[in-house]
Amino acid sequence: MITPGDDFPIHQTPEPVQQVFTSDRNFYDRFFFNGYWRDGEPYFSVAMGIYPNVGIIDAAVSAIVGGTQHCVRASRVLGADRLDTRVGPISIEIVRPTRTTRVRVDHAEIKADLTFEARVNPMEEPRFTRRAGPRTVMDLTRFTQHGSYSGTLTVAGHKFDASQSRVWGSRDRSWGVRNLGPPDPAGVPSTAAAQFFWLWSPTNFDDLCTHFDVNENSDGSRWHEFGAVAKAGVAAPAELATAVDWQVNYLPNTRHARSAEILLTAPGGQTRIELETLYNFYMHGIGYGHPKWGHGMYVGTDVSAYESFKVGEVVQTLPLNQHIQAVCRARSGSREGMGILEMLIIGAHEKSGLKTLLDMHP
Repeated sequence: MITPGDDFPIHQTPEPVQQVFTSDRNFYDRFFFNGYWRDGEPYFSVAMGIYPNVGIIDAAVSAIVGGTQHCVRASRVLGADRLDTRVGPISIEIVRPTRTTRVRVDHAEIKADLTFEARVNPMEEPRFTRRAGPRTVMDLTRFTQHGSYSGTLTVAGHKFDASQSRVWGSRDRSWGVRNLGPPDPAGVPSTAAAQFFWLWSPTNFDDLCTHFDVNENSDGSRWHEFGAVAKAGVAAPAELATAVDWQVNYLPNTRHARSAEILLTAPGGQTRIELETLYNFYMHGIGYGHPKWGHGMYVGTDVSAYESFKVGEVVQTLPLNQHIQAVCRARSGSREGMGILEMLIIGAHEKSGLKTLLDMHP
């Protein structure tokens, strides 16, 4: 079927744009944004996912103000036009590709009109490929980009002006195959213990932007890693790290960080980033792992919902609360900035002192 997307010279196969290259139900195409005011609050995140093979598009916005995380989630039937990036009260407009993107939210509890302007060029992370036996469970590409915001954000009646404050953040785009919603039928039961270790940290300074991620097996061997340092300014190319390392000081009885240190080694030298966590943003607020509003799950033909919870009352040992973005103060030498440390740790990880599926750091 021909759709508006077919008028653009973006085809990758002989099929119309509506037909993706694979019949895997887990194929997705995703937007993600986060932003933080320099004084630490508010923090917000916006996500939108398109799932052509299950016919769903969903989106969510979540913000922390005064210790409360507010969440608006929305989902609708995708329809034929994948260029229609509106879901309930949430919309995304690509103003200038890889430079300027506008996010709008029109809900009683959260309203936003925020424009993201790139501070550096997109940083393409190495392709993520992960298999469980012969089956591919993850095969995707992602780029991350640092930026600043202008506009307004209103949460539960509290209005924040990004035009009069320095508001930094990052965005990413990813696409490919990644598990959606409930797991697929597994066939022969796996004998391998469930395990996933993930750190991801884009950080902003006045004159510098840094990025880092790692995926590690339980023994610390890595199946994905990336690091880059870029001077602020979209004309400046990023310097890619040839080696990355990390240390995390865990909060007792959690799998979350109190502080962390990241070391990026590049041809131009080493960059050390020290992170001090301020508070946790819980990723189920934008759908990750949510039992009802998980990514690509059918909720209704066109529906949205709101909820809120106190961040300080979250039970951090529950599986739903393991996936976080810790909002952080950042230091690198004499530089001071802001960033996030995203963490998802499931199963054993020797370096972290974790031995079972969900034991907590002592």
